[in-house]
This record gives sequence, structure tokens and C-alpha cells, in this order.
Amino acid sequence: MKEITSAEFDKEVIQSGKVVLDFYSSECPPCEALAPKFEGLANLYGKDIKFVKMFRQQNKELAEKLGVKSSPTLLFFDNGNQLSNTLSGGIKRSDIIYILDNMLTTERAKEIKSHIKPTVSEFDVLILGAGPGGLTAGLYLCQSKINTVLIDIALPGGQVSTTHEVSNYPGFINPQPGYMLSHNMSEQTKLCGSVYKVAVDVTKVDLDKKEVIIDEFETIKAKRIIIATGTSPNLMGVPGEKELKGKGISYCATCDAKYYGDKEVVIIGGGNSAVEEADFISKFASKITMVHQFDAFTANKQAQEKLFANSKISTLFEHEPRSFVREGEKIITEVENLKTKERTKLVSDGVFVFIGMKPNISMFKDKLQLDKWGYIKTDEDMHTSMSEIYAVGDVISKKYRQITTAVADGTIAAIAIAKKLD
Repeated sequence: MKEITSAEFDKEVIQSGKVVLDFYSSECPPCEALAPKFEGLANLYGKDIKFVKMFRQQNKELAEKLGVKSSPTLLFFDNGNQLSNTLSGGIKRSDIIYILDNMLTTERAKEIKSHIKPTVSEFDVLILGAGPGGLTAGLYLCQSKINTVLIDIALPGGQVSTTHEVSNYPGFINPQPGYMLSHNMSEQTKLCGSVYKVAVDVTKVDLDKKEVIIDEFETIKAKRIIIATGTSPNLMGVPGEKELKGKGISYCATCDAKYYGDKEVVIIGGGNSAVEEADFISKFASKITMVHQFDAFTANKQAQEKLFANSKISTLFEHEPRSFVREGEKIITEVENLKTKERTKLVSDGVFVFIGMKPNISMFKDKLQLDKWGYIKTDEDMHTSMSEIYAVGDVISKKYRQITTAVADGTIAAIAIAKKLD
């Protein structure tokens, strides 16, 4: 796999037959999550399809010309022609394989897959999710000399890794960059001896057998499982949102705010995430319009005061988005006044969405007892309704979801399991 620049684009991509090009950025957790998948697939498909990478920040003009609006973005080419398939954001290995297979004959795709051999590995504890709760559980377990594996579809850190700054984590006088706090947690657990299986596709979770299959071929078995899958951003379900995701609509300020220097953006939401990330985005954007469905923000008062003092930011209270449309280089956000039902159009260069989270439990939610909001119920030891299955962090039913509470959950579950296994 080769890294190229804009100057090499014609030679290495346009004139090179079948090619997949990865536009990546620095300080971009989704880019880091994609990297090992991209490299692994390059080893598998590399004889038939050329794999190249390009640093988006240093090749911005070409990226914009090719319609790349966020990082990472994968573009596919066949004999100089750019294919309509484009992947952005949290890219799954299976989605890449689907496109790669369609670039080849059915027979050749099957032949390549025939080289993938199923494997089985066994551990004492399997932690599904490597956010603060999972990482803390991994740290305590490995210090207890318990063979532990952490599995995550992205890199370790969870939502914290995409947070601009964390100012309320004990032990730090100054606010910490979210990615750095995540990195330090991850390195501490890794150096202790926990095994990492990250940036993978989770194919199947069988809580009865206590087995997880990743990337379609590796089965991981354990005596205990800790669910630490956290939450993911809610989608609005508004026309145009899905089509423009990663192409002007973003859910990660840390990843994409830097591409809106001296530009105008719209932010949807009014909770802590929306208000705090608006302040960060304002370091780049020239103008920000906040769209919030209620008549007041729900974020903490300190964050609100900072936002109201920011001359770059204006707010539309009691409004909701109804559609998103791209017109040239602009995104048209149609919003509705919830009182008058009048609709207006906001013209911007991009949209950021921060409207809350939902628990990541779709693969096993029918197996566990949940609360009325869909979060996993646990007892004081973080034990779920299933034997030998535990849950920690934002995915569980509780009043407050903070980094500190997730760390506490992980600590409790690890100590409880360690006592059981001893």
C-alpha cells in the first residue's frame, strides 16, 4: 500500500486500472479505525486492486474537487473512471469488501475469500467495547492476572476520543483533549497486558455461548462477557440526512470542524454536546446558526454563558429541520417554526448534528432485561439478567452518564468478576 500526493494522482490512480483511494486526516478517530482494515484488505485484494492513501489536509484542493467532505473517505476507480460508490465516516470492513467484490468477477472474488481461514481464540473475559468503562475493566482484570480481550469496532476511547476537551475528569488541573485522555487510558490498559481486537466488524454476538465472531472469520470465546458498547448519535430521519452523511452533514466536530475555516455552518441540537461543540467549531467557522427544538438550551449553565457571549453564534429556538438538500457547494437546511409552522431555508457550507445518543445493543437486546428507554438493567455488581454477562458505562440504565461513572462501572464489574473467577 502506497501513500501518494495530488501530484501523483493521475499516474497512481487514473492510469492504474482498479484503485481504491483513502483520504484520511490527522486527529481523526474514524480514520485510525479504518487504517488496519484498509491495510488488511490491501494484503488480501492487493494483487487485483491497487490500494493508495492520501493525506487530506495537505491535498485539500484535490479532495474538494473529488467531492470529499469528511474524513475518512474511500473513493473507488476503474480504469480512470471514478465509481459512484463512496464510503465515509465509520466505515465497515464488510462495506468495503462488497464494493471490492463488485470490481472483480464473481469467481475471482470467491477465490480471494477462499484464502480466509476461520480461527478460534479463548479468554477468561471478553469486553465488548473499549470506551472508558471497558478500558477500566480491562485494566483491573489484567492487573488481577485474568486473561482479557477488548473488542471494538473502532479504536479504543469511545465517545471521549471525539470530544474536544474534558474539563471535569479528576486529576487534571487543565482541560484535557478528549483524544489524549482516551489515548492515555488505552495505553495504560494495553501495557498492562490486555489483548486488543479493535477496528473490527462484529459479525455476531452469542451471549448464551459467550462467543463473539469478528470480521466474519474469527470466533472469540470467554468465561465472562462485559458489555461496554456505549451509545451512538441519534439520527433525525429527515429527508436528505442519509444521502448527505459524510458529504456535508457531520456528527463529529473533532473530525471535521477544521474543514470549515471562515465558512458558515448549522448545528442541530441544544444539549451539552451541541453547545460545547459549537464553541469548538466557532474557532474555525465564521458563522454558526444553532437550531433547537425547545425554547431554551438544556446544556449546563457555564457552557450556555460561553455560547451566548460568542458573537459568531446565533440561535433559532423552537425550530426543527425538515430536509437537507445540496445545491452546488452549499447545504440547504429547511427548518420549521414549531409555533407558527412557517418554514425557512438556511444556507450553509455544512451541518453538524448533536441530538443525543442511543444504546448500542441491536445485536443482543432481545436477550437482556432493559429499562423503558432501551438501556441494560444491572445490579450493584454490574451483572445483567443473564448468567455471567455484565454491562458497564453509558449502555446501562442509570441516572447520570459521565466518564467518571463509566470508569466506576468498569471497576465494579472487574472486581466482581475477578472474585468469581478466583
